[in-house]
Amino acid sequence: MTRQEYMLKPLIDNEDITAERTRAGIENHRKGFATVKVVRADGSAVEGAAVRVVQRTHDFKYGANLFMLDEFECEEKNAEYRRVFKEYFNFATLPFYWSTLEPEDGKPRYAADSPKVYRRPAPDLCLDYCEANGIAPKAHCLNYDHFSPDWLSSYPACEQWKRLEKRIAECAERYAGRIHGWEVTNESYWKDAKSKMYFDPEFMERSFRLAEKYFVNNELICNEGGEPFRGFFLYNRNPYFMQVERALLKGARIDTVGFQYHVWTSAEPEAEKAVVAQQFDPVNMYRVYDTFATLGRPFQMTEITFPCHDPESREAEDLQAEVLRRLYTIWFGVPNMEAVIYWNVVDGYAFNAEPGDFTAGENRLAGGLMHFDMTPKPALKVIKQLFEQEFHTDTIIKTDERGKARFKGFYGCYDVEISVDGSSYKKELHLEKQSDKNPVFNFVI
Repeated sequence: MTRQEYMLKPLIDNEDITAERTRAGIENHRKGFATVKVVRADGSAVEGAAVRVVQRTHDFKYGANLFMLDEFECEEKNAEYRRVFKEYFNFATLPFYWSTLEPEDGKPRYAADSPKVYRRPAPDLCLDYCEANGIAPKAHCLNYDHFSPDWLSSYPACEQWKRLEKRIAECAERYAGRIHGWEVTNESYWKDAKSKMYFDPEFMERSFRLAEKYFVNNELICNEGGEPFRGFFLYNRNPYFMQVERALLKGARIDTVGFQYHVWTSAEPEAEKAVVAQQFDPVNMYRVYDTFATLGRPFQMTEITFPCHDPESREAEDLQAEVLRRLYTIWFGVPNMEAVIYWNVVDGYAFNAEPGDFTAGENRLAGGLMHFDMTPKPALKVIKQLFEQEFHTDTIIKTDERGKARFKGFYGCYDVEISVDGSSYKKELHLEKQSDKNPVFNFVI
């Protein structure tokens, strides 16, 4: 069996299930009805006007981490990264790792001109880029034990919690109005730890209480590894589910549940087959989502990697593109899903390896959407095609005798062109997911 065959087999074997659930999920949760009403200045209805509505943006978020912003070895690569990111994504994960944001106690690296740390561009630099290009930012992560600073270890646990509160308060004062989404905890399944806080039985609860205190109007997110997808999911007996449910029952304000989806496989077929058989099983995926849906919270696929292993194999790249096309379609159709975030955009610049060294760290996966030379892989184009063509509304409707015309479209911002009596008028509207199932947009021409 070829790599393509065993990688796609779980998805192909369950195409009937995914097609049914995806179709229903998209129609009922990604799209809505809206009415356009066209009137003249005197209030009279305009009958027979041709109204073209063309989707310009998605409310659904799709993006990647922004860790390589101005981090490349030459300006040509920096410029291409900036261009590609704004063209292909509307969402960005920004690095707020405590260890590199405050490598020296009391000396945080917030400002755009802060000293460089590889793969950790300063928040101000990232935010300036996002705001200039209409990209929504998200912060990762307030209390991620494995990336707590070395200097923190000298403090007792009680003082560590105080220092964490100081960090959260500073981040909120500076960024609460500019960054809506904040990952509060991440990967709390490790047996070892850098901080003493990590072994507090209420590590998650205390972290979220501190975050809620300062981020009053922000989205607070928990994030975890992809373990729920890597074995038979035991419904409400799964450790991550129980952890989140317990925190909620104890009053923690967890607004959104995050899931990672890194496909950590070796290049050896037998080892890879064992991982893929379960992780790519849509039935198990739906078991995860349906169970977590009982918590009444939206979801994010927070970190996604699919390996090519060979950074120069077109066959591996085509497979990456096809797998991601199927997975993104499944995720877009999950009712509670609000965002899908790929992890590393460019090969050769991943975690725990020197730039361009494909023998070490996560570089070995060759799991980016672009090659080391910044040329795109097919998967990057697939993501664009999905959100700009397949999940896209472009339609023409006619107003009736009341000046009204109704359409169903994906939630997002639209350009509207009204044509009547040889004249045309440019308008805009934003179709949002809201309680009003048929909002009316009134346009005066």
